[in-house]
Amino acid sequence: MWRDERLLSHFKRNLQPTLTYWSVFFSFGLCIAFLGPTLLDLRCQTHSSLQEITWVFFSQQFCILVGSSMGGVFKKTLKLCLFILFISSLVISLVFAIIPFCGHVGVLAMVMAIAGLAMGCIDTISNMQLVKIYQQDSAVFLQVLHFFMGFGALLSPLIADPFLSDTNCIQSNNTQNGSRNLEHIRNSLVPHNPGNVSHYVLPLQGPTITQVSYAFWIMAAINLPVPIAVFLLMYKNRMVPGCSNQSGTLLSADELAMETQKENEGSNTGVEEAVVEPCEEKDHGVNTLCCQSKKFWNAPYSFFAIHACGAFVLFMSDGIVGEYSGFVYSYAVEQPLYLAHKTAGYLPSLFWAFITFGRLISIPVSYKLAPRSMLFINLTGVVVAFLFLMLSQNSVAGLFTGTAFLGLFLSSVFPSMLAYTEDILNYKGCATTLLVTAAGMGEMVLQILVGMVIQTEGSYSFLVCGVSLASLAFTLFIVLNVLDSLQPRASKDTTCKTPELGREADPYQR
Repeated sequence: MWRDERLLSHFKRNLQPTLTYWSVFFSFGLCIAFLGPTLLDLRCQTHSSLQEITWVFFSQQFCILVGSSMGGVFKKTLKLCLFILFISSLVISLVFAIIPFCGHVGVLAMVMAIAGLAMGCIDTISNMQLVKIYQQDSAVFLQVLHFFMGFGALLSPLIADPFLSDTNCIQSNNTQNGSRNLEHIRNSLVPHNPGNVSHYVLPLQGPTITQVSYAFWIMAAINLPVPIAVFLLMYKNRMVPGCSNQSGTLLSADELAMETQKENEGSNTGVEEAVVEPCEEKDHGVNTLCCQSKKFWNAPYSFFAIHACGAFVLFMSDGIVGEYSGFVYSYAVEQPLYLAHKTAGYLPSLFWAFITFGRLISIPVSYKLAPRSMLFINLTGVVVAFLFLMLSQNSVAGLFTGTAFLGLFLSSVFPSMLAYTEDILNYKGCATTLLVTAAGMGEMVLQILVGMVIQTEGSYSFLVCGVSLASLAFTLFIVLNVLDSLQPRASKDTTCKTPELGREADPYQR
């Protein structure tokens, strides 16, 4: 990638904002993965039951969806986007610091709801800004963005692990029975399906012995440089109150696009002319509809179908991530495998490790392959991985191998689909909010639905649900390809800007 002088020059011009968005997404990953491993210690801290503490999961996930939808509202100006990112990343550090002082499950759920709103805003705005900056080159940088999220999600459980209680952290006469099953309960807990551990009774009263507070304070300290980085970006671009509105040193995506056109075509068109020039409605109006709501309801069916297909593919793929990571442990300890609790506990970690590894290797691969090609390989691989898991259901080695390959193929579905859908829509940031919200909704809803199916039909239905969801996602991707081929593609006329984007260029004028 770095031998491409055009791409390298583009990256160098936007080095600080790009690194800032990547660091903010690391903050997102750090916050999204800590709750599962620490949930039993938080149960002790709040003296709540297993059923009550799982509401903390729900409050976080639901507010992530709300925050993802809210994030699209803040896209009008860069100043507003950076301000929301600064507040959101600062909130995450404060949440980490406050959690040890939450003595009631309701208070903890409220704190996690606030964190969820911040995470949802981060998810939408970071993806949207990278798409706006890099446009047709955004696939590579989106892969890096999601690698940082995976790295943060991998790091937070490792930070928490030394501080987790090995025995029941509420001391009472009934502690010994619960302590024998503590590791099994921790691995079996699924955010939106507490029924699989409801038969375990853990003490609610007694002295609490837990050191998990130190893990949260360490994560708060690790995350603290992130809001500082966002603040420095705002300060450099004169977006902090009290600073002059003189020019900064960065270039907006619009200005970069105009400079690129000048280099390629030798045009002498001025900046004002490029920004003000109105867009023609072409490609069935898809170019301008996302930014001009008054024309939204006059859009052709293809406009809505493209959004719907992209959203449902991510609904299915992220739902698979949620249900597989949540239920693979429970599947492994039951028939026909009956794995030991400790051995089965490695499966979710293996799954997430290969998701992170897949995102890492997707960075150079995405430079060579188009997002559509990567999606075809990924979704085909997900279907094949589930079929392999079904065929090797009696093999422990087959389960571990299939889990690794499933994580590998699922790893880059989201950034590839975002880049592909935005490419169809000519990089206006139209679909980002919808795709991010659909992915989060799939992770929450499908986990509930698959949990209900497993309870009624048995553990084998876990794999049947997986292959069904993967096949449906692949089918919808084929439909999206058909819609793409039927739609005339816009010429990459980057001088055609909407009024919103034109105004957004002001803070970046040199």
